[in-house]
Amino acid sequence: MDYPNDQAPGAPIRSGIPEHGRIPKYYAVKARISLLLDELAEGAPLPTERDLALRYEVSRETVRQALRELLLEGRLRRQGRGTVVAGPKLEQPLSLASYTEGVRRQGRTPGRHLIGLEQFPCPEALAVEIEVPRGEPVWHMERVLLADEERVGLESTYVTVARVPRLDVEFDPDSSFYAYLRDRLGAAFGDADERIETVLATPREALLIGTPPALPMLLLHRLSRDPGGRPLERVRTLFRGDRFSFTAHLGGQDR
Repeated sequence: MDYPNDQAPGAPIRSGIPEHGRIPKYYAVKARISLLLDELAEGAPLPTERDLALRYEVSRETVRQALRELLLEGRLRRQGRGTVVAGPKLEQPLSLASYTEGVRRQGRTPGRHLIGLEQFPCPEALAVEIEVPRGEPVWHMERVLLADEERVGLESTYVTVARVPRLDVEFDPDSSFYAYLRDRLGAAFGDADERIETVLATPREALLIGTPPALPMLLLHRLSRDPGGRPLERVRTLFRGDRFSFTAHLGGQDR
């Protein structure tokens, strides 16, 4: 197989073109639009579907399919009635760091919008996970995640009332919950288990995040523990697949 001299390490081999050289028309248009995006600044408006169809001498449906894929990949984003060039994806580290810390490291302004904070008796399945008796009072805090005021995710946090009895009066829901636990309560994190899967948002979730229901999402489940091994929090976070990627540093080991 021939590799182009300018092949980027993370790019599809041969730019995704099969060896026989036959590619769908929309994919060829998508490649040409991608080159156009490289020349435009973040937030720059894209030409209309009609203009692109005339430029590349294809149907508007072909252009529409190419744009759909670029939207799903996060190269483009909707703004009002038009489409603009999107910035690079946010890289969220797979570590015991908060969302706030991860976004700030990339020069973006993190934020959260509180959807609800309520107390309820812990159901059986959650009780097993966080190792408390069924029916023990538990907080559920749901917040929309923001980056530079853009809605990028939805987070649900479950923590026992016994551990944070004044959460509803002491905690600023726009701030980092990890910072609150650490600085206000002196709680320390020991380790955590995380699981990531690809899902589609429910109609409610899509409405809260402001995305089409068909947009792929990255769903992260986290169970954090304190240094003594006791569960500290259970978190379910939905991240926009077009705006997020995850990174991890893997240490070496003997084989």
